[in-house]
Amino acid sequence: MHDKHIRNVVRSLIFSLLPAGAALAGPVNLNSADAATLAKELDGIGPAKAQAIVEYRQKNGPFRTAEDLLKVDGIGDKVLEQNRANIRLNGGAAAPAPAGRAGPKPASRPTAPSSGS
Repeated sequence: MHDKHIRNVVRSLIFSLLPAGAALAGPVNLNSADAATLAKELDGIGPAKAQAIVEYRQKNGPFRTAEDLLKVDGIGDKVLEQNRANIRLNGGAAAPAPAGRAGPKPASRPTAPSSGS
């Protein structure tokens, strides 16, 4: 019984060190979830922002990329990045990071001068 108590204490300490809501956030489809689900599953999204997401979707159609979330008033880069791994747009895969953030383009190769004899 003593070991069980220690495990419970350790588990509680671990969860207390996680950022608020991090352990509870889960995948959510921006194109089908209702406001209550969005508020529950996304970090930094309360009822008002969740309702704004639903209203934006109703007015403008489905979200095509995770970055479309930035078009909703009150949602910025920080909230997007906090939730990127949990954002779904269709079936199930997480919304990928934009291609432009993958890294610098490779340098072009210099061309050899032509011999003109």
